[in-house]
This record gives sequence, structure tokens and C-alpha cells, in this order.
Amino acid sequence: MTINRRDLALSTLAVSALALAAPAFAASADEEAVAKKVEAFRLAQIAADPKALGALCWDDLSYSHSSGKVEDKATFITNATDGKSKFLSIEYKDPTIKVVGPTAIVRFHWVAEQEMAADGKKVPTNLHILMNWQKQGDEWKLLSRAATKL
Repeated sequence: MTINRRDLALSTLAVSALALAAPAFAASADEEAVAKKVEAFRLAQIAADPKALGALCWDDLSYSHSSGKVEDKATFITNATDGKSKFLSIEYKDPTIKVVGPTAIVRFHWVAEQEMAADGKKVPTNLHILMNWQKQGDEWKLLSRAATKL
């Protein structure tokens, strides 16, 4: 059997494409469920929706800002929805999700812009985010979040 360069190139290309696609197919049901919750959280932040944020978070939430300020669930929701600022955009870039038992570790690059209600000033943010989600029954809820300025 002889293999010419064209056949070799095509088979190499096919194997490479399969190898690159494999991680996408490997996503578990839990990883997909967490990804949906992360997106729901992003949308709830943009909408400043206290009910949606409350439903996505554990009662014992620890929410840490890049300033070092740490909030519990009630304080986070109050401050996120008080109307003193509004998000014009929030992007969660390059997210990774790793499920370990009943816990999911989520990391992403946060790029956002807020508008301050008092003076209309627009404030950009560029952060690295670490979220820990924990499975409660069949539901994933945010347990903790930490932010680092980039």
C-alpha cells in the first residue's frame, strides 16, 4: 500500500480537526449546566435583577471585589441593584469550567463598562474572575467569587 502526500495531508488534517473538536464534545452535563448558570448570572448583573441574582447564589455567598471588599449575599445583591450605577456591557471572555465532584471552578476574563448614575461617568473594568459553584440538589449555585485587577 502506498500513501501519497495528498492522502497523508488529508488524514493528518482530519486527525488534527478531531483532536481540536474533542474537548467541545467532552463537556459534561454538569459543565453545560454550570455554563448556563454563569451566563444567567452575567445577564442578571446587567439587568440588576435582585430576584435572579438571589436565586443563583448560596445563602452563604462570599463575593469578593477587586478592591478587596468582601460582601455576603444580601449586601452583594443590595449593592448590585441599588441603581447607583448600571452596566452598559459585561463580557466573560475565555471562560473555563472544571467540575470536581459537587463543585465547579469557573475562571474568565471580565471586561465591562459601567455608567455612574450621579454624574454619567463611564467606568471600564478589566478583571480576572474566579467563581466557585456548588451543586445543591440538581441546581448549581454560586458559593464564592474573587476578582483581581488586570
